[in-house]
Order: sequence, then structure tokens, then C-alpha cells
Amino acid sequence: MTTISSTDPAPVTGPSAGLSGRRRVQAFAFGGLLLVLMNFSGPDAGMIDLPVSFFLKNRMHLQANELAVFKLWIAIPLILGFGFGFIRDRWSPFGRGDRAHILFFGVITALIYGLMALMTPSYAMFLGGLFVATMAFKMVSSAVYGVVNTLAQRHAVTGQMSSLINTGYFLPATISCIGGGVLSQTLGGQNAEAAARILFCCAGGLMVSIAVLSFIGPKWVFDEAREEVPTQHFMADLRRIARHWPIYPVMLLQLMFQFCPGGGTVLQYHFVDHWHGTDAQWGLWQGLFQFSFLPFCALYGWLSQKFSLRPLLWVGFSIAVVQMVPLLLVHDAVGALYAAVPTGLMGALCSSALIDLVIRSAPRGCQGSTMMLFFGCFFFSGRAGDLLGTWIYDKHGGFIPTVIVTILVYALAFPVLLLVPKRLTATKDGEVIEEDGAHQPVTS
Repeated sequence: MTTISSTDPAPVTGPSAGLSGRRRVQAFAFGGLLLVLMNFSGPDAGMIDLPVSFFLKNRMHLQANELAVFKLWIAIPLILGFGFGFIRDRWSPFGRGDRAHILFFGVITALIYGLMALMTPSYAMFLGGLFVATMAFKMVSSAVYGVVNTLAQRHAVTGQMSSLINTGYFLPATISCIGGGVLSQTLGGQNAEAAARILFCCAGGLMVSIAVLSFIGPKWVFDEAREEVPTQHFMADLRRIARHWPIYPVMLLQLMFQFCPGGGTVLQYHFVDHWHGTDAQWGLWQGLFQFSFLPFCALYGWLSQKFSLRPLLWVGFSIAVVQMVPLLLVHDAVGALYAAVPTGLMGALCSSALIDLVIRSAPRGCQGSTMMLFFGCFFFSGRAGDLLGTWIYDKHGGFIPTVIVTILVYALAFPVLLLVPKRLTATKDGEVIEEDGAHQPVTS
């Protein structure tokens, strides 16, 4: 088979093109299980984030902007995730690649959680413990996302892998948010120490299960990822990434899509203080919002095989522009719970298409760096939106102006879509582009 040139992002080559039935099941089952466990146990996951947020709000009496600052500190390793991804791409512990990354740093993260379980809940404990845990956890996530990105590129299943990544995120997020909202009421009460111990012991146990899974996982999956690791000097690799134009539009789109001054901390405070919702109801809102992404995310794996990426991107962003509008019609907590479903549904297609695009955009051998830069943009933009939103909310007119700013930023994404290289968005899942411009199906 003739393939696209080596200057294009991660071309599919003949020997690796296509996945056999058995290997397809292994790849998606193993990758999906890793993603689900990882998104249950991460320091930024709802199972940990929600109880800690409400503890700081209710027990430590932090204002909205103060809580946003706390989350910004915790997010520093998340924002700087590119560095962890770059380490993953270049460093192979004990010569075992991603298997060793996940095993070693999974155990380290579990030990940090274990220490936090033994300590008395406080602002300093949460800040220091979660900051260190996040750094160790980012090495795990960079390895996991590097593996799934490599598999998707090599076998031309970027859309289906996007569906898996989103499902592996939103399914545990749904359960974590609902459970975290209930647990937050316990953490804010008299049994705070016992609740914190249960919380971090559960998270530590999940990290141990991730480490075990990496140890027993299919060898060929990790072998394929190791073949992609570059051998150039690290400065040469940095220059290669910096000169790789296709990553710039998708990173800018991610920054804009995740910049949501009307969500996050602002919505949490408005939900509780003005719509008079409880901690558990806020957790339920988060759970319903996350759950409503799942139908479209699951459907995206099929859509990506029927339509090229370009129309999926444009339709997704067209719908996402008005994602926050249902919240303008809400007057109480019950109404907000009803609005959570359409709000999530309207963002699902855009989210899936963006992950599809970033997988296609990653330069060969730098998949971990690219994915961590993408998720770094997610956290940077989200925290920046949080800071601006809480400032507007506290000082300049409340909730409605934050929603208007969010809609305006989303609308500015359309000119950026024009900058995405057409070659990246011209194919369906299972196709590559021949040098003569023809779309060639991938064979097993």
C-alpha cells in the first residue's frame, strides 16, 4: 500500500494497518479498562474533587474566587502536563516503556493517597497532598493516553478511539460526581476524618489495580507504543513538536472550548447559594451533565466510520455554541437538574470530534507529549475561565454575564476551524490518504 508522506502526522503504514478481530478486542478492552480506572481515581476526578471542594467551601468558608485559586494551584501539574508527556515519550524505565511508567507511578500515587488517608483533613493537607499526587498521576495518564493514541494512529481508528477515551472519561465521571456529592456531605460533617480515610483508601486501591493491570496487560500493545519512541536529542524533538503546524489549531480550539466562565466554580456556588441546591444535588447535577455526554460519545465511534471528520467538527461546534443557554432558563435546583441533560448533550459531539482531531494531529513518536499538551490546555483554560468567571460573578453582575462571555468565546472558534489542515479531516475511520489523493480503506 502507498501511504502518506513521512512529513504528515503519524501516517498509517502497511504492516500495522488494520486490527484483527482478536487484537481489536484486546486493544479496546484493555485501553477502556485502564481509562475507566484512571478516571475514577485521578486527583481531579469527581470522587475526590467534589468532596474536597465542598469541604473547603462549607468547613473552611472559602469564597468562590478563593476556591478557584486553590484549584488553580492543584492544576499546575495538569496544566504543565506536556512535560510529563515529553518524559514519557523519551524515557523508558528499566527498558519497559509504558508498562513500567504505569506500574511504577501507579504504585507511587497509591502510596501518596495512603499517606493522605492517615492525615487530618485541612487546607494544607489537601493542597500539598493533591499537588504531589497529581504529579505522580500525570506520569500514569501520559503513558495510558500515549498508548491509546499510538494504537489509534497506527490502525486508523482515531474516531473509535476518541469514542473510547470519552466513554472512559464520562462513565466514571458520572458515577464519581454522584457519589462524590453524597460523600461531600459526610466530609463536611462530624465524620470528616473517617470520610477522608475512606475516600483516599478507595482511590489508592484503584491506583493499585491500574498498576496490576499494566503488569498483566497484552505485550503487543506496549510493544507497538515503544516502537514509536523517538531517538533524537531532546532539543531536536522539542523543535519537531514546535514546528508541527497541525497541533496548533486543535490546541487553540481546545483552549476555546474549555474556557467556560459560566461553569465550574461559578455554577457550583450559584447552584447552592441562589438555586438553593444541596451538596448531593450538585453532585447529581454533575453526574447528569457527564452522563448526557455518553450517548453521543458512544455513537461517535459509528459516526466516524460513516462521515469524515470535517463535517463532524463543524456540526459539533455549531451545537456547542448554545450549550449554556438552557441554564439561563433555570430558577431553582430542580430546574437546573432538568437543564443538565441538554447542556451535556450539546457538548458531546464537539468533545468527541476534538479528541479525534488531536489524535490525528500528533507527530509520530510524540503522542504522549501531544495528548498531555491537549489536556494541559483543558485544565489551563478551565482554571482561567474559573478565575475570570468567579471575578465576574463576585464583582460584576452575577451568573448571566458569565454565560454570555462563554457563548461569545465558543462562537470565536469558527474562524479557527478554517485553520485545521484539510488532509487531517478528509477521511473516515479506517481510511488513509494515498499520494494521489484517493481515500484507501485500511485492511487487516
